[in-house]
Amino acid sequence: MTTSCVRRVADRILTVRRDERGSAAAELTMLTPLLVLVLLFVVLCGRLADAKLRINDVAHQAARAATLARAPVQATTEASATATAALASAGIACQSLSVVTDTQGLRPGSTVTVTVACTVGLSDLTLLGVPGTRTFESSFSSPVDRWRGATTSAAAGGAR
Repeated sequence: MTTSCVRRVADRILTVRRDERGSAAAELTMLTPLLVLVLLFVVLCGRLADAKLRINDVAHQAARAATLARAPVQATTEASATATAALASAGIACQSLSVVTDTQGLRPGSTVTVTVACTVGLSDLTLLGVPGTRTFESSFSSPVDRWRGATTSAAAGGAR
């Protein structure tokens, strides 16, 4: 190759290099909508996971409150009231809430099972095109204290 030929090739390479200036900015501009979509998807996944954990905790609190009641009707009322208060405290607004309490007679040594179902709206994430609502359901069983019916003298007699 001659020197002039080498110079022409070198000039073409430099020209191509100069033409690529600003291409990173152009590529980032093209990818920005995709990056925003991925970010919204991550937010959606985080909200769904957080809501599921909070519903599990609400079911646990409601079951524990029901075991402290003395009558099955009172246990059902306490479970519903506790679930409503716990959801409000957690910042979850249910479009529909169902609290089902199985007291099994509320006898000492038995278990109380509470099932909480909450439908949560996702309408504020409309850019993703997700469905409008999602229903979360969680159950928790809590034992009724065996010694809750014991008298004070019988309970104190065993302790030294």
